[in-house]
Amino acid sequence: MTLEEIEARLAPQWLSIFGGFHPGPKDGTPAGFDTLLMLGPREPGFWAHVTAQPEFQDGQPDPLDRWSRRVIGRIACDLGGKALFPFGGPPHNPFIAWALATGRAWSSPVGLLVHDQAGLMVSYRGALALREVIALPPPPQQRPCTRCHRPCESACPVGAFGHAGYDVAACHGHLATPAGGDCMDMGCRARRACPISQTSGRTAAQSAFHMRNFHP
Repeated sequence: MTLEEIEARLAPQWLSIFGGFHPGPKDGTPAGFDTLLMLGPREPGFWAHVTAQPEFQDGQPDPLDRWSRRVIGRIACDLGGKALFPFGGPPHNPFIAWALATGRAWSSPVGLLVHDQAGLMVSYRGALALREVIALPPPPQQRPCTRCHRPCESACPVGAFGHAGYDVAACHGHLATPAGGDCMDMGCRARRACPISQTSGRTAAQSAFHMRNFHP
């Protein structure tokens, strides 16, 4: 099995491989699996595809997570692997550590993960644990933030991202006001300010969905 063959299986579901690595005993992955592939939305087009699926039509909660379980679970089963998800805990799978282990995601200047193709809009819908060793391309040699003017650091209207860390209370306080409508409708301003985010293809509707889940 090759990475290209797996990408071909993911493409009809508008999913893509956001990186992978060959885990060791301390990585918190299931025993007996020698490759872990992180999966994220293939843009542009993911949101139009996923919102047309049954999970978004039945009125039940958590449609995106339920879709992810169904679709990624089936792909994993077909490939003789195991599907893993960033939701459904505790215990929770260490998705941030796994993302960093791929060499295609890093801690950004504002502390959020930044991905080489999705920028600060990175999200992981699941991971595929596979028993075989899949050949993986080398990760990028340079982190994107090293050659960036870092607009993410000054984009938040209430300065929720600072040297002391993420001020969750300030963020939610802003989102609860009329002034927070821009972030609620279009997505976090710090995430949007990332130059890579601006070319990632994510729609405002998708960002609004995630914001409503973050700040109901």
